[in-house]
Amino acid sequence: MAGFFSMKKFTKKEYDADDGLEAEDEYVELNTDSSRGGASRVIVRPFVLEDFADIKGVLEALREGNTICLVNIRPLKEKDMVELKRAINKLKKTIEAISGDIAGFGEEYIVVVPSFAEIYKASETLKESKGNSSMKSTVEDDE
Repeated sequence: MAGFFSMKKFTKKEYDADDGLEAEDEYVELNTDSSRGGASRVIVRPFVLEDFADIKGVLEALREGNTICLVNIRPLKEKDMVELKRAINKLKKTIEAISGDIAGFGEEYIVVVPSFAEIYKASETLKESKGNSSMKSTVEDDE
């Protein structure tokens, strides 16, 4: 991140009429020039899974490490649920390997992010506030 912000320090001197003293304020000006390197840019990219082979593009984008993937799973869901489960398991293994995160977004989309991002999951907050008994039933439902 060296060179991300070029900083200039300014000193502003003012005369305070109340006290008759000279006041000095320091300001730092940040240059937010958009000429950043391409590697530091985050990309949000949509994908559509129509076949298991379509997962390859998602995996490559995640391994690059700067892409947030919005994956439309509806076509594969309507076509073949077994292939969809296989594709999602492949995504989960890759996410685990790169320390990323994955979450469902409605019935038709999943969001997959690399390690620099975390997905806020409201259901986790609700489970924690209800206590361990509700967490047990949720885990049992998944099994």
